[in-house]
Amino acid sequence: MKSRHKKFMAIGLGLAGLGVIVALVLNAFKDNLVFFYSPSQVVAGEAPQGRAFRVGGMVEEGSIERQTDGLTVRFVVTDTAQTIPVVYKGSLPDLFKEGKGVVAEGALGDGGVFVASQVLAKHDENYMPPEAAHALEQAAKAQKTVVTQ
Repeated sequence: MKSRHKKFMAIGLGLAGLGVIVALVLNAFKDNLVFFYSPSQVVAGEAPQGRAFRVGGMVEEGSIERQTDGLTVRFVVTDTAQTIPVVYKGSLPDLFKEGKGVVAEGALGDGGVFVASQVLAKHDENYMPPEAAHALEQAAKAQKTVVTQ
């Protein structure tokens, strides 16, 4: 075999190996990919059956029901057009409240109930971490001190 043919074979094998690696990485990425759906999309059947996804919206007023075991919580997520019942077993985030935004990750169970494995409370755009608020407060005090001198 000529050296030119050996080079082409090495390049071809390298590209084939690279293709296999890319296919494996993309397959692993696809299995871990979780899409977001609104309650309207879930009710319309656009959400995947038997796969994990996220549903988000507002926690409907008066819908939170805590079970006697202390961990199981049932609530309703709405996008003001449609609602979807959610059941979650675990501790809820501090920001979780009726009338506030929420994102739940899980899958659809029997009877159209969303069985959440994780609940994330969303904050509004006015939220500021305590550390940032403290830093701004300190900066404002320092600026007042400089101006008055």
